[in-house]
Amino acid sequence: MKTIKNAIVLTLLFCLVVNFSFAQQMFRVHQDNVRPSSFMEYEKVAKKFRDACIKYNVDVTWFAASTNDFKYIYVSPIENFAELDERPFAEMAEAMGDDFSDMFKEFDKHYDSHGTYILVKDSELSYMPEGVENAPSNENYRTWIYMYYKPEHAKDIREGMKAVKQMFKDKGSTRYYRVYRDGLGQTESYYLVSLSAENEIDSAKKDTANRETLGPDRWDTFNKVMKYVTRTEEYTGRMRPDMDYAPKTE
Repeated sequence: MKTIKNAIVLTLLFCLVVNFSFAQQMFRVHQDNVRPSSFMEYEKVAKKFRDACIKYNVDVTWFAASTNDFKYIYVSPIENFAELDERPFAEMAEAMGDDFSDMFKEFDKHYDSHGTYILVKDSELSYMPEGVENAPSNENYRTWIYMYYKPEHAKDIREGMKAVKQMFKDKGSTRYYRVYRDGLGQTESYYLVSLSAENEIDSAKKDTANRETLGPDRWDTFNKVMKYVTRTEEYTGRMRPDMDYAPKTE
């Protein structure tokens, strides 16, 4: 029985090593699933919380985004799992006292669920100009495409993603994208493709031009990915610089 238990533990550890072996950057993501009826009130509380973090110079950084279905996402880069044990808001909470807990009671009025998980940026699969990792600062509009797959097809779909990237490169596409993978705290395997643009019209123009660039035979390559995809989800939204936060540095 002990041997079987040890084998299971080793298998789980192996899966974790494989899952993160291609990692370029990990992110802690907090997601609030906000009620459409009160998203404006939610944003007021969120900005109040941000102002408090500025006042107390909390040692954490996040980039904010909101989706078309009223998800609010706060993304913080982390270097390792040890950072998950840190409590960056502890001093602020102590200084604010009841005001701190009252602020979170206000948050609770505006969503029915929320949670935190790890997302991994996969630079090997991302298609960006040489030496560029992030979207231009003026391109805050986003299209996010989730592609779910079964763990048994992890190697196959990854090879397909490489083939798609090579096609974009060979064809000289300027429709750049970044790829992320599921990390800890999630129960399904997926790739997340993030495409940026200045706005919805610019996004549509970029997509139209890209279809012409890739040509009709693009589906032969796309199918190397899609035949392993169990389902897709697509969302639009935008980055929210007005809700970002970073501590002051001397």
